Amino acid sequence: MSTTLNVLSIGPGVAIQDLGRPGAMANGLTRGGAADVLAVHEGAALLRQSHELACLEMVGFGGSFEAQDDMRIALTGAQMKANIDGTAVAWNASHSLPKGSVLNIGGTLSGTYGYLHVGGGIDTAPIMGARATHLSSGFGRLVATGDTLPIGRDGGHGT
Repeated sequence: MSTTLNVLSIGPGVAIQDLGRPGAMANGLTRGGAADVLAVHEGAALLRQSHELACLEMVGFGGSFEAQDDMRIALTGAQMKANIDGTAVAWNASHSLPKGSVLNIGGTLSGTYGYLHVGGGIDTAPIMGARATHLSSGFGRLVATGDTLPIGRDGGHGT
């Protein structure tokens, strides 16, 4: 049985990203993927999972998300205001997101690209070996209010 994260509201330009598609330039496709590769690695380290798993890249503003099952999350990159059910949570840290709880991510306090990582990664279908949104190539689309994001099996440990 798979788990999901429901998108209750979303900021502009939020996309599913990973490390992109290196080596595809011969086919006319840039690497794409996350703008802040270090933040992707930091989220993976916080959740003790592969850095190849997809996450949400938020540009300036996040959104509101409801957990359909217990899950782990990490928040990295540009610091943004965040809370779980109204209780403020630390940035550049991992947290438990209990079933039915709502994660709210507001605007950036500094920087541009913030990242929401989930234990198990966002498990959309890969295209040419990546889950990264690449709008100019027609791979993926921006995340929209009402979306249900599939989450992979969480093989990490702890929060």
